[in-house]
Amino acid sequence: MLGHRFAHSLTRLGTETAFEVLAKARKLEAEGKEIVHLEIGEPDFDTPRNIIDAGIEALNGGFTHYTPAPGLPQTRAAIADYVRRYKNVPAAPEEVVVVPGGKPIMFFTIMALCNPGDEVIYPNPGFPIYESVINFVGANPVPIPLREENEFRLDVNELAALISPKTKLIILNSPANPTGGVLKESDVRTIAELVQGKEIFVLSDEIYERLVYNGQKPVSVATMPGMKDWTIILDGFSKTYAMTGWRIGYGVMNKELASWVTKLMVNSNSCTAAFTQMAAVEALNGAQDGPEKMLQEFVRRRDIIADGLNSIPGVKCAKPLGAFYVFPNLKSFGRSSQEIADYLLQEAGVACLSGTSFGAYGEGYIRLSYANSVANIEKAVERIKAALAKINRLSIR
Repeated sequence: MLGHRFAHSLTRLGTETAFEVLAKARKLEAEGKEIVHLEIGEPDFDTPRNIIDAGIEALNGGFTHYTPAPGLPQTRAAIADYVRRYKNVPAAPEEVVVVPGGKPIMFFTIMALCNPGDEVIYPNPGFPIYESVINFVGANPVPIPLREENEFRLDVNELAALISPKTKLIILNSPANPTGGVLKESDVRTIAELVQGKEIFVLSDEIYERLVYNGQKPVSVATMPGMKDWTIILDGFSKTYAMTGWRIGYGVMNKELASWVTKLMVNSNSCTAAFTQMAAVEALNGAQDGPEKMLQEFVRRRDIIADGLNSIPGVKCAKPLGAFYVFPNLKSFGRSSQEIADYLLQEAGVACLSGTSFGAYGEGYIRLSYANSVANIEKAVERIKAALAKINRLSIR
């Protein structure tokens, strides 16, 4: 065995369970079992045609070389303009760092800001990479529970109690993965008031910002008085524009921090693909009918899956306010979340994720992505209903 040869810090890295479940599901498919895939958080739509054409044009036009580490000037300018227009945050191109996907901004922010022993408050249940990277750098993860009875929003009074002299960073995610919860403007305002004057940064993960329902528009904490220089906005193109495979995201932060994040880019990725950056410019500046159509379809799917799950005895499913996940409560079945997720994959042929994949406070829940066709969603609900009807008569293996 070679285990003793590897760095101890690797043992502190977590993973993203969705890809593990996908691998299990693919294995079952190879054995002939039909699986409905509701585990992966990826829009099932194609990238809009105008964006694809812009990428092809960029390739044909010679955008096949290195770019500046923080991004092409025109890409940074387009992102800054978008952030000013859509998020109401007065961003400058020098405050933008373009990266291959959203995760690098999580990684680079935590690496740039947190020393061993510093505390980072993060949502739980929440995107698992937050806790993974906090642990990796030797900082102390401090979970803030997101509870169903509070619409899966953090409790600002609980947050106030968790802030300590060691708090270096607070992570927000609204709309949230896996719960679909959305912070209210009053929540965001109170959070800003809690951290002002304490030299605490906020990483605001806004990757699902355009996927909100009921006419809402999330409010970025960066818009609050005194918060712009203390906020790192994380956003990207994967969810809004169905560009998961293009690998492009960005962070918006104060210029000093941007210079350090750029240095981390130089030491890791060098730069983000040039043609992808040009496609991103078209995504922001071109027609927006693609994202609007996706949003309308997600509303339809949300209602179908939430209503379908709520029709199953013992299941309680809050309708999410954003993103494209439902997080149903299955506590009445008396089984762990992992047991139920494994059971549904094997018994019902429905791939989903245990709530505990997103932290300890996810126990009793599972996550289902409705980034799939209505036909498959309806099939999945029927299969889940039949499987759960047998759950008390079967031994879950």
